[in-house]
Amino acid sequence: MTKGKKTIAFLGRKRHKSDVGYGLPLILAVTLHALVVGLSVISLPSQDDTPESSSIVQATLVSTETFTDQAQQPFEQPTADVPEESQKTTLPDPGPTAQDIATEQAEAQRQREAEAEAQRQREAEAQRQREAEAEAQRQREAEAEAQRQREAEAEAQRQREAEAQRQREAEAQRQREAEAEAQRQREAEAEAQRQREAEAEAQRQREAEAEAQRQREAEAEAQRQREAEAEAQRQRESEAQRQRQREAEAEAQRQREAEAQRQREAEAEAQRQREAEAQRLREAEEARRAAELAERARQAEQAQNSFTNIVKNLVEQAWIIPPGASNNAAVTLNIRLGPSGEVLATSVVSSSGDGSFDRSAQQAVEQAAPFSELRDVPAEFQRNLRQFNLRFTPGMFADVNVKTNRDVAGFVSVEQHSVC
Repeated sequence: MTKGKKTIAFLGRKRHKSDVGYGLPLILAVTLHALVVGLSVISLPSQDDTPESSSIVQATLVSTETFTDQAQQPFEQPTADVPEESQKTTLPDPGPTAQDIATEQAEAQRQREAEAEAQRQREAEAQRQREAEAEAQRQREAEAEAQRQREAEAEAQRQREAEAQRQREAEAQRQREAEAEAQRQREAEAEAQRQREAEAEAQRQREAEAEAQRQREAEAEAQRQREAEAEAQRQRESEAQRQRQREAEAEAQRQREAEAQRQREAEAEAQRQREAEAQRLREAEEARRAAELAERARQAEQAQNSFTNIVKNLVEQAWIIPPGASNNAAVTLNIRLGPSGEVLATSVVSSSGDGSFDRSAQQAVEQAAPFSELRDVPAEFQRNLRQFNLRFTPGMFADVNVKTNRDVAGFVSVEQHSVC
């Protein structure tokens, strides 16, 4: 009834804005009341509480990495795809009373008046805000104009000062240039005098050097002769020394090459030993990793098989097959568990076509839960067991098999869904 009143109030507000009569909201209110009354009298079909010994549950476990851990979020049990006729029985709709309609219309009228008053207040407040903003804008513009004037005056003052500074610098530059010109003239006269004096001194030096050169040339010739004889002797001795050095260096080179060859052979042997040791270590590490993987796989398979058998037995004991269910009927449910084994959600993956049969399977899972044995499974294997499919088929029995990424025929086989 509360939902119906809110809907009528919303329709009333729309009618007030568009000036439409009461006919359409009245029809919608009557229809909504009829729908609420019809939903409140839905009844489920009764079930036979007598269990049968041949009740069987079959499940399939699929591995995937696309699900995220939703253990902290609320879940609602999805509605099974069951024919509508088998889910509810609708009683005749008594319809709303005249007093209900009058009460709802009065409530709608009060809401429209309250909204009109709120609208007038919002418009007055908006008008006050616009006037305040306009006054603030005028003040900002006046301040901006005053700022522009101050900046213009400051700029004119800077220009006047800059012009005066340029004139002072130009006058100073002219004075410096005049002084520089006078200095250049004095330096040019002094340079000319130095050149004349230097030329005379150079002439005297050239004459003295010419005489000295003649003497040096005579002495140099004699010296060259002496040096040529001495150089010839040194060359002979040097050649003999170089020959001895070449022979000694050749012998040393042969010894170095022999030593280098021995070192290369020793390094090659050491490298072969290091590579052999590295290969042995790699093989040992690979063998260790393979053993660890095999042990983890064995533990995972053992944990999965143990947990699957527990789920199979608990659900089978809780399943009550509806009377008249066909032996060929089969329904597959997807089960999601929380970290402590509580059932977070069940959904029908493949329906049997019989609504009561599908609901009996879901009720069996809910009654068998929680599966607290999940907490006994090592943490690294738990997420592969927190989502799986159960297949329910009466009149059939098979052993439990668990394999990854494929369906396995049997009473319970779990298609693992990795839950992050």
